[in-house]
Amino acid sequence: MLGYFFVILSTALSLLVVDIVLPGVNIASFPSALIAGVSIGLVNAFVKPILSLLTLPINFLTLGLFALVVNGICFSLAAALTPGFSVHGTLAFILGPVILSFASTFLNKYFAERTSAPKLESTSDLKTEV
Repeated sequence: MLGYFFVILSTALSLLVVDIVLPGVNIASFPSALIAGVSIGLVNAFVKPILSLLTLPINFLTLGLFALVVNGICFSLAAALTPGFSVHGTLAFILGPVILSFASTFLNKYFAERTSAPKLESTSDLKTEV
C-alpha cells in the first residue's frame, strides 16, 4: 500500500516538473497533480494496453515511433478526465509523457532507495572471512 502511495506521489511531483518545463501542460494545484497521478495510472493500466494492441501494425510500420502518439493520447485522456490538468499543443502532446517518464523514473528510484535500503551503523557490519 505504501508503494502505491510513493508511485502516485512521484507521478504527481513529475507532473509538476512537466508543468514547469513545458508551456502547454497546466496543473492548477498539488491536489490536482495527485488526482492526475491516479488518473494517469488508471489510464495506463486499462486503456493503454488495448490502444497499444490496436495500433500494433502502425507501430510496427513506424519502427516504434507511433508509441509516442499512443503515450500522448493516454496523457491527453488523463488530462480530460482530471479537473485542473490540461494539455494544449502538439509539443506538450508528444514531449509531456516523455518528460513525465524520465522524471517519474528518477523519483521512483529515489523513493525506492530511501524506503528499502538497509542502514549500516558502522563498517564493522561488513565482516569478511579469509
